[in-house]
Amino acid sequence: MWKTIPLLAAALAVAACASPQAATPAATQTSSLQRNAESLQAKLRRTPDDPAAWAQLGATHVELARVTFDPQHYPRAERALTESLRLKPEGNGEAYIGRGALANARHDFAAARDWGQRAVAALPHSAQAQGVVVDALTQLGDDAGASVALQRMLDLQPGVASFTRAAYHFELHGRLDEARGALERALESASSPEEAAFCRFQLDELKGRTDEEELKTFRELVSRVPSPEHLVRYGRALDKAGKPQEARAQYDLALRQSRALGGDDLTAALIAADHGDPAEALRFAEKEWAKRQSVFTADAMAWALHVNERSAEALPYSDKAVALGWRDPEVLRHREAILGSLR
Repeated sequence: MWKTIPLLAAALAVAACASPQAATPAATQTSSLQRNAESLQAKLRRTPDDPAAWAQLGATHVELARVTFDPQHYPRAERALTESLRLKPEGNGEAYIGRGALANARHDFAAARDWGQRAVAALPHSAQAQGVVVDALTQLGDDAGASVALQRMLDLQPGVASFTRAAYHFELHGRLDEARGALERALESASSPEEAAFCRFQLDELKGRTDEEELKTFRELVSRVPSPEHLVRYGRALDKAGKPQEARAQYDLALRQSRALGGDDLTAALIAADHGDPAEALRFAEKEWAKRQSVFTADAMAWALHVNERSAEALPYSDKAVALGWRDPEVLRHREAILGSLR
């Protein structure tokens, strides 16, 4: 048991939009992954009946997709993992982890949960397997289940991957001091410049920035990591700076990037609610809510209903969005508008 942050005693859970991602995927990280993929491909040309190598190749392509935001790696990952499972359909824990990570990346969280649970059954002492389950259950709104999986992950391997998930867990429960403590532990555990950069970035996020600092940070960040999440946040920073046309360009790019990566409709719902068609925003939000009932989709539903002048229906969703203690500024902005319209 990790005694510094007693998760089970607090009966809390992780909530994460996705697996924790490095804020600055350096060229060295990408090059290392590419070399690893090439080495595995060469090995498989010699020994094509190696299920472990196919699983490793699949996992490498999932990671390449994460750090490069190139969706071409997803079908490559799927082909490799499918071949691994063809060769070894039972007890293939590494392939199960890879399929779970791929499903999480594609926002198919129900499938990710199922693959993650199979991985845990095959590899009960694997922190990676627990991480797949944490991320999937969080997005599906299974707060208690995610908490149990996170605690097990911390018990098995108290390193960067588990500490950063714990930090986000505390942030979403409004326990910012403990979130900072977890990130400091993660920074101490970092074994590469990329991991250290990610931890420092997240610590800076918790400390807060001026509007100008936020604009500069996200301008630099999206030039390296054009993830939909970062593009949306850069767009918001541009909006606050009085640059609506530049902001609109970032939102449009976020939508294109999300669709290219096979993402969900959550990003589309929030963008449409603020900058597009309210009816379309509600369609996107309802579609996503039908698949998963997390605090994130609750906020999207609340805001989409509000902009469609249905604030009384929005309020229960807004209540759910903050039920764990999440105090994200955008979530609070949505909630204040909803409550204001009902007074």
